[in-house]
Amino acid sequence: MPEYDFSDKVAFVTGAARGQGRSHAVMYAENGADVVVTDICEDIDTNPYGLGKREELDETVSMIEDAGQEALAIEMDVRNEDEVEAAVEQAIDEMGKIDVLANNAGIFNAAELTEMPEQQWDDMIDTNLKGVWLCAKHVGKHFVDRGDGGKIVNTSSAAGLIASPFAGHYVATKHGVIGLTKTLALELAEYDVNVNAVCPTGVGTEMIAGFTEAYGEEMMDEMGSFSGPWSVFEGVDMVEEADISEAYMWLSSDAARYVTGIALPVDAGMTAK
Repeated sequence: MPEYDFSDKVAFVTGAARGQGRSHAVMYAENGADVVVTDICEDIDTNPYGLGKREELDETVSMIEDAGQEALAIEMDVRNEDEVEAAVEQAIDEMGKIDVLANNAGIFNAAELTEMPEQQWDDMIDTNLKGVWLCAKHVGKHFVDRGDGGKIVNTSSAAGLIASPFAGHYVATKHGVIGLTKTLALELAEYDVNVNAVCPTGVGTEMIAGFTEAYGEEMMDEMGSFSGPWSVFEGVDMVEEADISEAYMWLSSDAARYVTGIALPVDAGMTAK
């Protein structure tokens, strides 16, 4: 695996109690960064599986510390601007600065658009799209004020490049994240801030496990009825968290200093079909 040097850097990772967020946080630490980890630490009523808990966020902290780096855990709902602003301020006060924003927090659930309750739509948009904007807004202000550049990496999805039945609200958020990424890249370029998105295929996390348990394998098959399998590689159904984290590391590093405004698929060929 490539090695990166994030010595003297501070990464701010949302949705870090488990799954991809935890993987990103730990990999930043393994490459020398101190890490601020945030999660909502409570459930959302319209989401059918449980979200990250405080004890899981604390486990992420322990893993960062085991890698020899400093960690700060903050409970934060990305849907709430006051909480986001307070978390960013706390991170800067206690860690001195933020160098990288890993905008990872998100949820995934299903319903037909013509039958979807309004609250289910609102919770999805607020978490997966508004939350990405709010975090980028307040960390971005810090980058602008500090005048020393920065990196923002947003989690979109293969669903940000194609469509899927029964997940129109999720698809809308992930397409929106790409548009938001491109616009932020243009607006923040003069401040030497790179803004990019990563578009994973299915990743073997608690999110997918919880979704499958709630809706069943048949729903997964229905959602893939147009796009086909999540991977074109024989024997590979889903990729691992570390595969997505590697993309995060590259886009957060000086190796990608002239890469901005892209949506990078890490999709095992899903969108090539």
